[in-house]
Amino acid sequence: MDLDLDLTQGAVSRQLQSLEAQLGVELADRSHKQLALTENAVEYASEIRLALNTIAQASLRVQQEPIAGTLHLAILPAFGMRWLMPRLPDFSRLHPDVTVNMATRLRPFSLTGEGFDAAIHYGKPQDWPETEAMLLKHEQLIPVCSPEFQASRRIAGPKDMLACPLLHIQTRPTAWAEWFSAVDVQTEGQLEGATYDQFATINQAAQHGLGVALMPDYLVEQDLATGKLVALYDRAIETGGGYYLVWVRGRIRNAGLVKFRDWLAPQAQAEDPLPR
Repeated sequence: MDLDLDLTQGAVSRQLQSLEAQLGVELADRSHKQLALTENAVEYASEIRLALNTIAQASLRVQQEPIAGTLHLAILPAFGMRWLMPRLPDFSRLHPDVTVNMATRLRPFSLTGEGFDAAIHYGKPQDWPETEAMLLKHEQLIPVCSPEFQASRRIAGPKDMLACPLLHIQTRPTAWAEWFSAVDVQTEGQLEGATYDQFATINQAAQHGLGVALMPDYLVEQDLATGKLVALYDRAIETGGGYYLVWVRGRIRNAGLVKFRDWLAPQAQAEDPLPR
């Protein structure tokens, strides 16, 4: 029996023969003892897999969603843990009829292709074609390091950080350059340093004295308060990106998404906050 399809090999063979008859093309090489797909069949399967996954996800939503609605939400791990999770109990209290299913994604992706109704993600609205977006929070960054690292270096101002190992986050490749520009420090060429794929790991790297990390202020408040990290600048600097609730244009008819968006709206930051 084929464990993926829950079908016997004979049933799979008959389905394959039926598909070959419809397409008028041979999809299987039967010249050997084991059935093997032709090159055309492999290419065909690759091209239709995304469409079949979309159909399967849509069918699953129709079958599983209660009348009030289920929201399938993609989130960023750090922002989801520190900003969204503490607020979610209030949403559950106000809307116990809405089920929120969440999965983490680090980079932009196809909302419809992966079966999500919406995503909470970092970037700019134009990063998501054919969508609508609501700003939740501008990202404000602050350079931090361990107390031991600070004690071992002479860091009197932002310019002195250029001589330090700079820790980079994969999803913000230009963050350090933008930050230095915002504090009127000129840089030349590419800013070297170790790169990490998540804020959780770059935070640990900074705490263990591996260099200076440029972190969102909301992520390091507790570490600064407990002395695990120290700030090397007197305030957080906004560098352009923001966290948005993003949904496919037209998908706002989803009852769960409407309730979630309307609940988040009063907690969202103004689109152009003052002072900048």
